[in-house]
Amino acid sequence: MNLRRETCADLLRQLLSAHPKPAAGSGHPVLVGLIGRGIQLSRTPRMHEREAARLGLACAYILVDFDQLGRDDAALPEVLAAGAALGFQGFNVTHPFKQQILPHLGALSPEAAAIGAVNTVVFGQGAITGYNTDSWGFSESFRIGLPDAPLRKVVQFGAGGAGAAVAYSLMQLGVGEIHLVDVDRQRAADLAARMAAEWNGRVHAAATAADALAGADGLVNTTPVGMAKYPGIPFPADLLRPDHWVADIIYFPEETELLRRARALGCRTLSGTGMAIGQAVRAFELFTGRKSDMASMAGHFAAAA
Repeated sequence: MNLRRETCADLLRQLLSAHPKPAAGSGHPVLVGLIGRGIQLSRTPRMHEREAARLGLACAYILVDFDQLGRDDAALPEVLAAGAALGFQGFNVTHPFKQQILPHLGALSPEAAAIGAVNTVVFGQGAITGYNTDSWGFSESFRIGLPDAPLRKVVQFGAGGAGAAVAYSLMQLGVGEIHLVDVDRQRAADLAARMAAEWNGRVHAAATAADALAGADGLVNTTPVGMAKYPGIPFPADLLRPDHWVADIIYFPEETELLRRARALGCRTLSGTGMAIGQAVRAFELFTGRKSDMASMAGHFAAAA
């Protein structure tokens, strides 16, 4: 890293100083943030700040966007150290750092260890602990949004950090088989092998999207394809069938091109909104120690549009 450039601590201080002062509340202000790339459209800051205000807490939530800050991925441990030194309670973590962050943590929750990916880190007593709230968020969203969806065979696009959490969630929901498709075939194979050991060989790496979707009940997109920064869909659109259910974990935009095409065919669909709300509920509780509320957080999400 170029030592003439500002340190990550300096950058975090600048982000905090430019951020609107948190509303007065009880206790010390809660300082948290989101680490990722291309995250300027995220609604997470407003969800956390409004939930904190509802509970009488002062909260400042900043975006640590490596693209906007011009930082290489190698700056990740420096950002974590700077956050801890400046009194942050923790960070949410998103693409592309959910697995890259693992070597820089002191401990993992049992669920994060099983998933092999982290989306929430909490500072406390000199240690950095990683958690995964994505899995619970996806499960809750799926139960509400796609009740009674057939789960004999599901195709999942993406085997990265978010993909690992969703695959774990799908197996807990009772999916018969998951077929993983990823542009990095070795990454899909690695996740399939790790999960197959725990789930009796029911997770497989697929050679092609066409092979995987043959006979599938539904599919989930856990890749960044469909985000504002990465438009499109992660496979040829003509592979969709009206009898598929289709889920996407992207929530900005809320209606991705994949979901638009699926709805046009008559597919049952699920956006990433519910997962975003659910993961925020659990993360907020980890940061603050205060019980959050799904209905209230959903209201904050909608108000942040």
